[in-house]
Amino acid sequence: MCSLFIIHEFVLYVKQRQTFTIYIIMANLKEVRERISSVKSTQQITKAMKMVAAAKLRRAQQAIVQLRPYSNKLSAMLSNILSNLDGDSSMSYGVERPVKNVLLVLITSNRGLCGGFNSSLNKETVKLIDTKYSEQRKAGKLSILFIGKKGYDYFKRRYTDVNFITDHTDLVTRDFAYEDSEKVSSKLMSQFENEEYDAIDIVYARFKNAAVQYFTVEQFLPVAPAEETADTKDSGMKADFIFEPNQEEILEHLVPTILKTQFHKTILDTTASEQGARMTAMEKASENAEEMLKELKIFYNKARQEAITSELYEIVGGAVALESQ
Repeated sequence: MCSLFIIHEFVLYVKQRQTFTIYIIMANLKEVRERISSVKSTQQITKAMKMVAAAKLRRAQQAIVQLRPYSNKLSAMLSNILSNLDGDSSMSYGVERPVKNVLLVLITSNRGLCGGFNSSLNKETVKLIDTKYSEQRKAGKLSILFIGKKGYDYFKRRYTDVNFITDHTDLVTRDFAYEDSEKVSSKLMSQFENEEYDAIDIVYARFKNAAVQYFTVEQFLPVAPAEETADTKDSGMKADFIFEPNQEEILEHLVPTILKTQFHKTILDTTASEQGARMTAMEKASENAEEMLKELKIFYNKARQEAITSELYEIVGGAVALESQ
């Protein structure tokens, strides 16, 4: 009787432990099911965002691919013209003054979920400030004009001794056109002519393809003269232009157009780069979600098998208890 009582108590103890274990496993299974459902929903969102970014990328890529050859040729023409001007005919946009007041134009996106796109642009700007324009910053002569909200959101927490210009953070919209950027570029050119700024640089992302963007710092004003190539140095020859009706009248209309086109190109480049970075980031997120789903399903199947095994142990334990009575 004593041994039967001990066996009975042991079976009850095992039964209670198994019931408790089954309860924990079932709770875990519920959590895993909810987690799987959550990951599937997130994956659907990332796939949808990837498709939207791909559609926007096609439009943005088409715009920059069409404009870039024209803009590059105009920029090269402007540099060549300036390098061949006589001293008396020098124009205001190419005048190099002692750099006291500096303006940086930082072009970022208004939204996130595009990987390290915005952070790379911000880091490039920080590097520029801490190296090239550190003296101007210490003197309180450094300003940053933001096109896109993400740049301002980053720098307003980092710098307190820099003048922030936030009038054009919402410049890039769905209906963004050349007329929108022309207003900003015309204002910058006027400020440079009036000597409000002695140097204006643009920080933007140069688009190559959906997976590759080059984060670039480009001097907007003063216009840099064309660099001499090896052939030019050897021959001692420069490009020679014939101006009709005259040099001053041509430059008065040509140079502002070239600068405005160049500024518009940097915004289109950044827009295409943003969509490419977002499409790549969402594709990677969808792949990560798929890997996570595989791991969760394996864990769920293992936990479910443990629950079934525990139930079998309980049935066998009950049978043994009945046989021992």
